[in-house]
Amino acid sequence: MMILDHGVGYETTTFRTESGYQDFRRPDNVTFVRSLAEDLQRRDFTINALALRENGEVVDLFDGLGDLQRRLIRAVGDPNERFHEDALRMMRAVRFASKLDFVIDRPTLEGINANAHLLAKIAVERIRVELEKMFLGQNPPAGLKDFLETGLYQYCPGLKAARQQLSLLLVNANGWALTNVDQVWALLAVQLGLSGKQAAKFLRTWKTSNETIRQVGKIILAVNALRQKQVTPDLMFTVGWPALSDANQVAAVYGWQQAAASLKKQYDELPIKTAKELAVDGRTLIQEAGLKPGPALGKVLNTLVEDVVNGRLANDKAELLQRAAILG
Repeated sequence: MMILDHGVGYETTTFRTESGYQDFRRPDNVTFVRSLAEDLQRRDFTINALALRENGEVVDLFDGLGDLQRRLIRAVGDPNERFHEDALRMMRAVRFASKLDFVIDRPTLEGINANAHLLAKIAVERIRVELEKMFLGQNPPAGLKDFLETGLYQYCPGLKAARQQLSLLLVNANGWALTNVDQVWALLAVQLGLSGKQAAKFLRTWKTSNETIRQVGKIILAVNALRQKQVTPDLMFTVGWPALSDANQVAAVYGWQQAAASLKKQYDELPIKTAKELAVDGRTLIQEAGLKPGPALGKVLNTLVEDVVNGRLANDKAELLQRAAILG
């Protein structure tokens, strides 16, 4: 239950033991006990099997404090038992390796390798969260290396045959500075050589949000433009600033980035950032330029937007109406 203390919430539970994990995720039976030791024995890793008494004394039955000092991720007891209890713990291990910049100890790593196939039993949404956190950690290459070497990648959507492509990130990457999940998925899409449509299909298998799919599509466009050194006004207008900034972060992994201040300056100098900022709209063109409703009107508006974005026309109502009359 949640205990609220002056607006601060504390998740609280009775000591318990668990048994029988037919789905490799949830226990078949839960038994409430009075023994802290029995409760701590079912934790995943030693660094998470610590308790604190009211007097400040740390209860450390598995040398978790020592593993913290050694920067080591080690399963409590038999790794095979821990991963059969909850197969998602294997992804948590590689995520911690990245997030904390810790090393997974050899028996735990061998346990992941032996039980990697159990990851197929876990809901993709839960795997996705761990994968995203892995790429956003302090040392993503460390987590990615373990993710690949243990074979966990084979049980993730769209990655079964991607070991060689993902391994190149460990060799060629110029550094990692990803800050959000859109950047994570854009990096994966670029590394896998996916087009916008292919990336959308790939992301749907991971059950990402529609907004993430839209943003990643824009980021891919911008990353390709940065790679080819063709960041045009049209491109900046199409993708917008958040996606352009995200693309620059992804491009930095490959050494294709521009100076952030220079890129922002180019974007800020666009005459308009959205079509809504155009000095005329469809109604104005109908009423004052004599255009008729229909597809042709839309084409005229698009042409006006392109002309303004590229500096061929000023965003001036009179000038735009004159140009629209000619186009119409």
